[in-house]
Amino acid sequence: MRALNHKLQRDLWKLRGQVLAVALVIASGVATLVMSLSTIEALQETTDAYYQRYRFADVFASATRAPMRLVNQIAAIDGVQTVQTRITRYATLDLEDFAEPVVAQLMSIPQNGQAQLNQLAIRQGSWLTPGRDDQVILSEPFAEAHSLTLGDQISLIMNSNKRQFHIVGIALTPEFIYSIGPGALMPDDKRFGVMWMGRDVLAAAYDLDESFNYLSLTLSQHNKASTHVLSRINAILKPYGGVSAFTRKDQISNWFVMNEIAQQKTMATILPSIFITVAVFLTNMVLARLIATERTEIGLLKAFGYSRYQIAWHYCKMTMVIAVIGVVIGSLLGAYFGRLNTEMYAELFRFPLLIYLPSPFSFAVAAAISLLAALVGALSAVNKAVKMPAAEAMIPPSPSVFRHTFISTSMLTRWLDQPSRIAIRQLGRWPVRSLLTSSGIAMATGLIIMSLQWDDSLTHLKRVYFFEAQRQNIMLGLVEPQALRAIHDIAGLPGVMKAEPMRVVSADFKVGYLNHRGSMTGILPNSSLQPIYDDAIRQSLAVPDDGLMMASRLAKKLEVHVGDLIWVEILVGRRPKVLMPVVGIFETYIGLPVFIHLNVLNRLLKEPPSIGYANLLIDSNHQDELYQTLKDTPKVGAVMLKQSALDSFDEHIVEHLMVFISMFTGLAVVLVFGVTYNSTRIALSERGRELATLRVLGFSKGEISYVLLGEVMFLVLLGLPLGCLFGWMLVWTMAQSFDTEMFRIPLVIEASTYGTAIVWVLLAAGASAALVRRRVDKLDLIRVLKTRE
Repeated sequence: MRALNHKLQRDLWKLRGQVLAVALVIASGVATLVMSLSTIEALQETTDAYYQRYRFADVFASATRAPMRLVNQIAAIDGVQTVQTRITRYATLDLEDFAEPVVAQLMSIPQNGQAQLNQLAIRQGSWLTPGRDDQVILSEPFAEAHSLTLGDQISLIMNSNKRQFHIVGIALTPEFIYSIGPGALMPDDKRFGVMWMGRDVLAAAYDLDESFNYLSLTLSQHNKASTHVLSRINAILKPYGGVSAFTRKDQISNWFVMNEIAQQKTMATILPSIFITVAVFLTNMVLARLIATERTEIGLLKAFGYSRYQIAWHYCKMTMVIAVIGVVIGSLLGAYFGRLNTEMYAELFRFPLLIYLPSPFSFAVAAAISLLAALVGALSAVNKAVKMPAAEAMIPPSPSVFRHTFISTSMLTRWLDQPSRIAIRQLGRWPVRSLLTSSGIAMATGLIIMSLQWDDSLTHLKRVYFFEAQRQNIMLGLVEPQALRAIHDIAGLPGVMKAEPMRVVSADFKVGYLNHRGSMTGILPNSSLQPIYDDAIRQSLAVPDDGLMMASRLAKKLEVHVGDLIWVEILVGRRPKVLMPVVGIFETYIGLPVFIHLNVLNRLLKEPPSIGYANLLIDSNHQDELYQTLKDTPKVGAVMLKQSALDSFDEHIVEHLMVFISMFTGLAVVLVFGVTYNSTRIALSERGRELATLRVLGFSKGEISYVLLGEVMFLVLLGLPLGCLFGWMLVWTMAQSFDTEMFRIPLVIEASTYGTAIVWVLLAAGASAALVRRRVDKLDLIRVLKTRE
């Protein structure tokens, strides 16, 4: 090997601790990037394969009762490939070992085999037997939640009639990757399940012979985003109670999956950028100070005839070796974390297949960015080294100019002991270097705060949504809208202490070229169980006598303010289209709710006062009796329990997020360790003669360790407040990035989060200091003092 390569080997081994520390910092960024990119690839490829294999539809539409003869008209629309009609209804399921009411969504399927679209992935059992009207196939998550197996019997209340069915199969489908019950926010497999049965059975139970109420279809490739097809479907179904058709991107299950992929893309942009920025800084800091200690060797190399380009390439190779070590470690960690992350999503979404084959692209991108970042970080230090003339390089650097500064003359410094004053003077002697080191610690502190803050945000979000904006215990969904007086019958149910009416209708909101499809919720002014809660002012608002109360996120989307007029097209009944004023805007974090006076809503629908939902406050001592009564009430189509929704939120969001918090907190702690260890080790190599001199003058081992480590301690203390500020900025950035129509992340950081982050930083800094302290204690005084200044 060439001489410079031998030198490179010796340098890397001599600096193995610092090399590993820098490599771990680079590995943190690589792991974050590889994890995010591989998870995105796996989710996208798994979802695409699942959709394609089981023929997930492109367009969906519903109606009240549409005749089968419309199928030919719809199939004749230009761009339509395959049309599938179905019957779907909600029913109440009576399970003997489960007291609470359970809602089942019944979907029709052919008895002689798979449908053309939205096919089932049979996990256990077999298909329906032709001619049998007592068989059903269950969704796998629901079956597992209730320990239901093949051959078990279940009781369904269908159109006021109670019927028994045998479970012959357990399945999954791309249509219900994310199965959400009516009015629910999260999947709740104990209280909502999807079931498939023969079309003839459902048609007979709900009087829908030769009719359908749900439509799915696929489009030709060149018409995937055609609004023409949607308009024609709407026109055909409108006389039969049709609700506007929508494409796959607005289908609720697919929307959640795509939203998760979008969030992963956000993480793949922001978090690795931060880690790599710290790696650039750290590489520059290590090489700059290393080259400063090797200026004599550089001068000798030039004197022996090595060109500046050869010397520059030598240090670039050192940088690249460190980066490659980091890339290898980070790639392995990233692949492991990526698979772990993907498996968590696969369990959450219940994919029947999982494709996790990270492409070389993920590793190549991470490696290229890391190598480039490391070289950029080393560039200024290497450039400075190669420009130095050989004669100048071989002369020891000029001693620092010592002078009185504010730090050395302040009253605070005078109160300190001699070792502390020495440590602080060193900071004042190199202010830029000290500030850069503190900045690296601040970045790592900010990352820890950002990771831990998720728990604060979700806790605040849960408080606002589940306790301030929802004060009921139960929300009942009626099969069909009932007269307003029905609320008195509901209030008379066992254990009900208070009942309030509510109605929710689908609607399109339009302002110029901007539009949004959502819903309007009609409530009465005295509603207290589900009020309009504005978290911006921390209080409930009264529903206006006329006009709309709108979530701030929706107002931003439609670019409207209080007093502006907005077109509202209600998508049920006579489908009225009216121009209404926005009379209030409120802050909320889940969904895009719009509230309206219940009487105004009924007047727009040109219907007598009626309700579709009822919010209940109940006495827990009578809840079992109430549940049994609700099971036997055919007009109740859905029962949503607030506590079960809260439990589901914790299970699907919080538990998954805790893994995320642990991953990134660990990587951020590695950053702190890398910055503090390298800073301390380089300081030791620079000040070895000074420390040995102090030892000879009578300073104890503890005192000279304090002189060295005290410098880093002061830098850490300076970096902590900067880190808190940087953490707040990161949290603000993440909150802006995760601002979706379904969820917004509130900007909330508790004092305990700052405290926990500070403790982690101090522990990491303490661990690095302990490693360096061992070297200080073993300092060879004779060898160090013989070293030429």
